[in-house]
Amino acid sequence: MNGSDFRKVLIFAETKIEVERLAKSLSGEGFKAESIHGDKRQRERQRALKLFKENAVNILVATDVAARGIDVKDISHVINYTIPQTYNDYIHRIGRTGRGDSKGIALTFV
Repeated sequence: MNGSDFRKVLIFAETKIEVERLAKSLSGEGFKAESIHGDKRQRERQRALKLFKENAVNILVATDVAARGIDVKDISHVINYTIPQTYNDYIHRIGRTGRGDSKGIALTFV
């Protein structure tokens, strides 16, 4: 696995503060990253999601608000930056990759 394998990455963190900190850190390192969480206005969430879907950014950092109901094609990796609280949360998070006939990778940092 090399850096080019990470085409479209969804990273989950537990808190809104962690999400913002991680997205800013990644952006500061030159990655194209956006964030999405419950404290953002609906239009801000929609904008971030649109940029992610259209490949204008290739990293979306999110709380579990993004684990359910997001339909984005070709997510190559889901990264659990923080461990999910429940088994169901884990299933919903990793279910964002490898959809349909696609393959994807789910990683959990412990």
